[in-house]
Amino acid sequence: MPATLKDKAAKGLFWSAFNSGTIQLLNAVFGIILARRLSQDDYGLIGMLMIFALVANSLQDSGFVTALTNRREASHKDFNSVFWFNVVVSFTMYLLFFFTAPLIAGFYHEPLFTSLSRYYFLGFFIASFSIVPRAILFRQIRQKPLAIIGVVALLVSGTVGVIMAYNGMAYWGLATQTLLFNFTVSLLSWIVSGWRPSFNISFQPIREMFGFSSKMLITNIFNQVNNNIFALVIGKLYNKSEVGLYTQAQKWNTMGSQTITGMVQGVAQPTFVQVGDDKERLCHSFSKMLRFTCFVSFPVMFGLSLIAPEFIVVLIGEKWLPSALLMRILCVGGAFLPISTLYFNMLIARGQSNIYMWNIISQGLVLLATIIGIHYAGGGVRDMVVSYACIVALWVWIWHFFVWRKIGFSIVQALRDILPFCLLAAASMIITYFATLGIENIYLLLSVRIMMAAVIYLAVLWVLKAKILRESFVYIFKRKI
Repeated sequence: MPATLKDKAAKGLFWSAFNSGTIQLLNAVFGIILARRLSQDDYGLIGMLMIFALVANSLQDSGFVTALTNRREASHKDFNSVFWFNVVVSFTMYLLFFFTAPLIAGFYHEPLFTSLSRYYFLGFFIASFSIVPRAILFRQIRQKPLAIIGVVALLVSGTVGVIMAYNGMAYWGLATQTLLFNFTVSLLSWIVSGWRPSFNISFQPIREMFGFSSKMLITNIFNQVNNNIFALVIGKLYNKSEVGLYTQAQKWNTMGSQTITGMVQGVAQPTFVQVGDDKERLCHSFSKMLRFTCFVSFPVMFGLSLIAPEFIVVLIGEKWLPSALLMRILCVGGAFLPISTLYFNMLIARGQSNIYMWNIISQGLVLLATIIGIHYAGGGVRDMVVSYACIVALWVWIWHFFVWRKIGFSIVQALRDILPFCLLAAASMIITYFATLGIENIYLLLSVRIMMAAVIYLAVLWVLKAKILRESFVYIFKRKI
């Protein structure tokens, strides 16, 4: 990459990592406090509603933000058109959810869902006002202001959510946390971006982008369903307590994987768009990002899997220990999510929204068929989670096939970039697990496992003179090693 783009991408990656990491850390702090205060049923109630809100979020975006980012040149007319389209769609969706709230309550046999869902779903309408200002910042790879906005919003909303929970408002506190987060993000995005809509509205840009964005819309809906299908299925086939356990396990898995995925997502698409059409440069840029993603993702996610039982008990209490096994399995699959994210961002940047759409739909159908099959075969929640982790891990190679066809990135190069970090991280966790079996104090066990696994992983990379490790140190400390 040219020096200016390389530096811009590196800074974007740093601030994207800071944004994802800090937000997930704050989520962890607030999550610990709330988990100690609230019950499995409280989390289960919000977990069962979450999939509806996430699908609505995809509908309000409608794929136009990604389409805007993919445009080499985007004007105020383009942004204004998308802004008003998002607001209208979001308001329409909220009205739909408002009047169908009793049906959601009937589906789950939970009468309180009528009022709770009407309140909770206000969040995605409020969020519609931030979509275009954030898209402008994202398009410009301005990850620093995005990071500050996210951190401030989470501090404000998390504090209010905790106060409400400790005053007996339970799941209402969780719902309010979501609403206040979206409101704060919207307000700060308007202030920081400096962009303002106008009433000179033309929907011509919407029509121009519709072919690309409609595929992104369908894909985003299926993506949200794929990621949250277990909460929906478990809530229907089992009970809200088991949804609560799964939601808790998935929450910690998501915090880990989303930290890395958010870091990749923040720079991958705009960087690949700016690199242009040179396949050799694209392969080089992709390979470098892939190595960095694997370098971070495998030790973090395999490490979370290693310490899951101690992590759960120490941070949120023994009542949540049954969720540790689910978390352990989910984290193994979660290690591959950032890699898939990098792959499909390359396809999106090359304008291949149709490939992205059909791949996500296919993955969703495979997941759904597997879950239904396991249920009718007498399997439980654990079997469903194992199947999910396996499908997520194997699907990386489906993504690879299409990237190979588009830019010529070979499977040999992909294996060279992925396998060393995967195998080393797995070996580090296995060695650490057996070396620490004799430690009985849970606090000491948690600390030793984290430190030992990190030292083994980094020491081996240092001895092998791994280029990505040295480059990371050089960038962080701003001097050669």
